[in-house]
Amino acid sequence: MPPPARSAPTLLLGPLLRHVDPVSATLWVEVDRPCEVSVLGRRARTFSVAGHHYALVVVEDLEPGSVTPYEVHLDGTQVWPPEDSPFPPSRIRTPGRPGAFRLAFGSCRYASPRTVPRSEGVPPDALDRYAVHVAGLPEDRWPDALVLLGDQVYADEITDSMREQFAARRDLDAAPGAQAADFEEYTRLYAESWRDAEVRWLLSTIPSSMIFDDHEMIDDWNTSAAWRDETTRQAWWTDRITGGLASYWVYQHLGNLSPRELAENETWQAVRALPEDSDAEPLLRAMAERADAEPVGVRWSYVRHWGDARLIMVDSRAGRVLQESERRMLDDDEFDWVEAAMREAVTDGVEHLVVGTSLPWLLPHAIHSVERWNETLAVRHHGRRRGRLAEKLRQAADLEHWAAFGNSFERLGRALVAVARGEHGRPPSTALVLSGDVHHAYAAELVHPGGLGSRVHQLTVSPLHNQAPHPIRAGFRIGWSRWARSFGEWLARRARAEPSELQWEKQAGPFFGNQVGELVLDGREARFVLSVTGKDGVDDDRLVEVLDMPLSDA
Repeated sequence: MPPPARSAPTLLLGPLLRHVDPVSATLWVEVDRPCEVSVLGRRARTFSVAGHHYALVVVEDLEPGSVTPYEVHLDGTQVWPPEDSPFPPSRIRTPGRPGAFRLAFGSCRYASPRTVPRSEGVPPDALDRYAVHVAGLPEDRWPDALVLLGDQVYADEITDSMREQFAARRDLDAAPGAQAADFEEYTRLYAESWRDAEVRWLLSTIPSSMIFDDHEMIDDWNTSAAWRDETTRQAWWTDRITGGLASYWVYQHLGNLSPRELAENETWQAVRALPEDSDAEPLLRAMAERADAEPVGVRWSYVRHWGDARLIMVDSRAGRVLQESERRMLDDDEFDWVEAAMREAVTDGVEHLVVGTSLPWLLPHAIHSVERWNETLAVRHHGRRRGRLAEKLRQAADLEHWAAFGNSFERLGRALVAVARGEHGRPPSTALVLSGDVHHAYAAELVHPGGLGSRVHQLTVSPLHNQAPHPIRAGFRIGWSRWARSFGEWLARRARAEPSELQWEKQAGPFFGNQVGELVLDGREARFVLSVTGKDGVDDDRLVEVLDMPLSDA
């Protein structure tokens, strides 16, 4: 008797359209078993990690400025798009078309609206609403890129559904408790976040660029040396950080790389070289252990080339230098790489230099001064009572942004000012820092020093799907006020914190609710558009435009 016929492989997650340039694209999928994945005639075998199966298909020889609908086949059977999909067909749109370049961005997406009851008080998911909005637009109004600036999953804040799944595997009364513990549990977080139909379609047709923030690993990840010393001594930490970094590599980082970078990536090439029935988990676990112990060995930062725009995505979490006397947001080698990428962008003649970093560079003035005050006390009184109190406040109040790494804050400022003054060539029209993390939106502009040929802005948009408690809302509103600024500056002076030569002013905000930002770049012209659901706590499913602000002098 012949063996029973096996059913066709199943597409579990994806397709995600990731890196797209004028002539190539990469598409990522997760499937339920080993198989061959094909897109537009290009084929890739799956690779396996701890019982899960993935593929990254590289599609080449596309035409610049073209639009190419695509299907996904597993072992020859079409599995995407779904037959009953209400959305337009997924397609690859390569850069090079005339007209404005539209870049959508945001951060902090807690699970899926289908697994978070309204009773939790979380406003409607802005990314879901944005997908529906985009699907109803003419294709020439669709965004050309989507930038997700951290916290694509929350490893330390899980839903009731995840709690039940984790409890079926282990005792949640034992550490780490109701949080992701290992690679397997991370896979379930990604499935929960990326499976709803709206976001799945959006990610299948808009190229996405991603970077992590703390909640993808744990709250306050790499805040300070004291935090790291305490956390890394926990028995559960190794499985947590290796599972977090390995899953990030699989689900997010691979798609950030161009075909050339994939060919040069040692970890990817080692995974591809494994025998077909091998498990890549030991290899990725070793990579993750190295990345956590010696960050210089793995670069998570990367560059996206978009014609007149250039994105430099900066890892502001994994590569920090945490010794109190040497605190840096990035180590010197990484910062050298960032500055070199900025100079290259200017040399190439881009009109818009975009720096992505999960944490805001320019904060409300009072909060900036408090972070500078706190860091100064922690460094000056390290190991003594006042230093320990400063450390407790640092962790309790999340005082860990660029302002809390004063040397790095100033160095990024000098690099952007050099670009804007034309020290490396003709200055671009704008130099824009995109960030998330702080659960509200605002726009700020650098106003000193003068002599800038570029407009330099901080644009912060967060969250896509979460909420800001009332104390946080009040704190950020107050943080921009004149009296709070004066008090913060007085506090910093009392601690003899090094003052900054940089000055900035708020141009818009703060805005609360779940949010999506858009950059609209057309020649030397740039605009910032912000749309919000659940504005100011109103339970409203609509995505409402609340801001359309020019960013350039063009």
